[in-house]
Amino acid sequence: MRWFEHLAQLTERKQPLVLVTLVAVRGHAPREAGAKMLVTAEEVYGTIGGGNLEATAIGLARQMLAGGTASPQMHTLRLTEQAPAEYGVQCCGGEVSILLERVVPARPTVALFGVGHVGLALAQVLSICPLALWLVDSRAPMLAEARLAPLQHGQAELKAFHAPIPDAVVNDLPSGSHLVVMTHDHAEDLFVLERALRRPDLGYIGLIGSAGKWARFRQRLKAQGFSDQDLRRVTTPIGLPGVKSKAPEAIAIATAAQLLPLLFEEAPPGKPVREEQAG
Repeated sequence: MRWFEHLAQLTERKQPLVLVTLVAVRGHAPREAGAKMLVTAEEVYGTIGGGNLEATAIGLARQMLAGGTASPQMHTLRLTEQAPAEYGVQCCGGEVSILLERVVPARPTVALFGVGHVGLALAQVLSICPLALWLVDSRAPMLAEARLAPLQHGQAELKAFHAPIPDAVVNDLPSGSHLVVMTHDHAEDLFVLERALRRPDLGYIGLIGSAGKWARFRQRLKAQGFSDQDLRRVTTPIGLPGVKSKAPEAIAIATAAQLLPLLFEEAPPGKPVREEQAG
């Protein structure tokens, strides 16, 4: 089986991996430029030439996986008796450059709890992005096929959940998921938020609403044992600071802009707070 067939299988299984490419060869080397190898935490598929060269590349690739490094890395290795060789001497006499690229096949996941005016507008913006988009609502009409039809034209993988108890869906979210809480019912909002805060592996937790709403929620969540540190995980109101409009489209665009760095650039989530927001 060729490397790209293994890559297809691994991405289908959502297995994190590093693609190692022999990008340049000067002098003699075991493989020609363009040779590729896939490295997971436990397996190796393909070869770039064996020996110290390959073992070093595997070690570097697994360091990337363990450390969560996202940026590509370029390394130059000499294949001479004088070169450092932790895994045995290779004396072909050449020099090679290898490129390591981390592949994270799992799409980022965003869950919208509440698909009313703002929720649908946000779903429309996010649907053009390559992500998994979960739409959760206790009201079946909000998830009607005709209403969600415009979302089908983007890159997002859509999942709709008619959930009379929406907070139960929180338990099913993949690790690292981001969620935005904007249901029609403040009681539902609070239940979803409480369930989300009990999962330390989730990313962005956004809550639509005013400062007064958040003050009431803080009081109730503290009464349930949540600390100030726990509550700092919540971004409220949602959206980039400075956007004053309460129009659904404006809130949706501002919130999508806030989410994008977290989805595709691995930036740490910020906690902007604006003075007022309806909801």
